[in-house]
Amino acid sequence: MVFFRGKKAFQYIFFETLPSFILGLLVFVFIILMFQVLRLTEFALIHGVEWQTLAQIIIYITISMLPILFPMSLLFSILLTYGRLSQDSEIVAMKASGLSMKTILAPALFLALLISIISGQTSFELAPWGNRQFEVLFTKLGNTKAAATIKEGTFSEGFFDLVVYSNEVNSETGELKHVFIYNERDADSPITIIAKKGELIPDPLNPGHKVLLRLYDGTIHKRNENHTKIKFESSDLQLIEPVRNEFKEKSPQSMTLDDLRILKDDMTINEEDQRLYQVEFHKRWAISVLCIVFAIVGVGLGIDNNRREQKTSGFVLSILVIIIYWILYVTLEGFARSKNLSPALAIWLPNILFGIYGLRLLKKQWK
Repeated sequence: MVFFRGKKAFQYIFFETLPSFILGLLVFVFIILMFQVLRLTEFALIHGVEWQTLAQIIIYITISMLPILFPMSLLFSILLTYGRLSQDSEIVAMKASGLSMKTILAPALFLALLISIISGQTSFELAPWGNRQFEVLFTKLGNTKAAATIKEGTFSEGFFDLVVYSNEVNSETGELKHVFIYNERDADSPITIIAKKGELIPDPLNPGHKVLLRLYDGTIHKRNENHTKIKFESSDLQLIEPVRNEFKEKSPQSMTLDDLRILKDDMTINEEDQRLYQVEFHKRWAISVLCIVFAIVGVGLGIDNNRREQKTSGFVLSILVIIIYWILYVTLEGFARSKNLSPALAIWLPNILFGIYGLRLLKKQWK
């Protein structure tokens, strides 16, 4: 009889927690995207990015953040569910009917295990892919930078150290009409270029920072001891922004677990980069296991005897726990990067401390 009651209780708690998890995931995704509003607005207003591209950016950001959002949403759902069960005295009723704490805890741990596996797979492969796609797309958006810098009917002085004027500018295609360029890089021999038409061709390997300006039907005026005038039908001017002339390499956040496993032990790279890869490698595992840790903490806080006397909602309490965790996590990660702690210890210590705290909370209820 107790077995059947336990099975019913498991299903009841599990299916109470699952919708809350989905709700929490949506809420935290919305919060994360709120922090990206200014950047997305800049893309739309300044660079003229279409809504399809903005949708891609939102999708890639969400995918890259999923490993972090999973444990946060799980903590929210467990606190909400077990807090309500405690407030309605359903936990007391379950214990009175002969159900043990193992049975009451089981639904949360089962859901945490499922989410942990999904979070792990996302963290190892899917999130790095999403982050890399965002990096590539963000870099490609630099293609609009060159044309956006040139204002129609205005002398633009910040365009690759040149003074550029154009009567008409198409920021989408990069086409210019009636172009005037003044190049004073060589003070002893300044160059003035006048052309009827121009075309900006971004370098596909270094978009936004290296551009080919192709001019049509114009003249080049060079002033030194004598005035030199050269007519041309087509002329190419290679423009490079020296400070930012670099290819967007794959960041550690965009690397798969297999990539990090190889690089973290690669003795041919410098110690600082190797340490960075070690931190990122342990981070992928620690964030996945965090789902189980947060499940234990969530159940412990949710069914605490003093919970009924508190007016704090499950959402606010989950935010508080998350903030404390991430402050500790970021601090210890900084110690790992500065060589004050080993990467493994620094990344796993927050999980260990919160796990101990969660077990102590459960011990109070274990009767």
